[in-house]
Amino acid sequence: MTVRKSQPLLYCTLIAGIVLSAFPLYWLFVVATRSNDVVGDWPPPLLPGPNLGENLGRLLDADQANFLLGMWNSALSSVVVTVAVVFFSSLAGFAFAKLKFRGRNGLLLVILATMMIPVQMGIIPLYMIMVELGWQNRMEAIIVPSLVSAFGVFLMRQYAERAVPDELIEAARVDGCSTFRVFWTVVLPALRPGAAVLGLFTFMGTWNEFLWPLAVLEADNPTVQFSLSQLSTSYYTDYTLMFTGALVATVPLLLVFIAFGRQIIGGIMEGAVKA
Repeated sequence: MTVRKSQPLLYCTLIAGIVLSAFPLYWLFVVATRSNDVVGDWPPPLLPGPNLGENLGRLLDADQANFLLGMWNSALSSVVVTVAVVFFSSLAGFAFAKLKFRGRNGLLLVILATMMIPVQMGIIPLYMIMVELGWQNRMEAIIVPSLVSAFGVFLMRQYAERAVPDELIEAARVDGCSTFRVFWTVVLPALRPGAAVLGLFTFMGTWNEFLWPLAVLEADNPTVQFSLSQLSTSYYTDYTLMFTGALVATVPLLLVFIAFGRQIIGGIMEGAVKA
């Protein structure tokens, strides 16, 4: 009886949370379909306008932003980094969780210790390495340093510890599987929900990365976040142009979430049940 009485309040709370979460995205879309005249209006307009096509045209014609190139560079780096991080993190997580080797715990502590170092502290030495390699203003400078993630290794290690029974690995070894074949045919399918969660986080983080591309790239070879920063000048800010760019840059993230949403929810539910 108590559960039934609490349901209306629960539903109202969930609806309020959904509205508060979705309204910024909707407002982003509304401003992207209008002109700059409505940015400071009160009450703000809540219905889309007729200027979306015009704003998209101005966005693509903005030579200082190179927006299409920025979208391509971000898509390329995000896909490559996501695939690499998921693969290497799953492989390392399997090794730390299920393989016995000397120095395993110490090496894991070293990997975890790297997560405690602020990213900003590594920008200068990393930039110096890119200069020595000749990778300034090249996509290698964005992709290569991000191919392995300490957080990903830790996440997949914890997931493999619970999701992969030791008996399953022993049965595969009895059948004559090598260590890598055990990982590829037995362990990796079991890690798929956790890998989907890690893949989403990695894709979003790489897509939204701004500070490092700003340091190592130039305006003629940007990522999408770098391109968005080029839309604003010190003298004038075209808010509808920036909102249109932000709207277009958000679409790939929504598509990725829709594509992998079932795996992500399945991974969260499976982890909750096992916990």
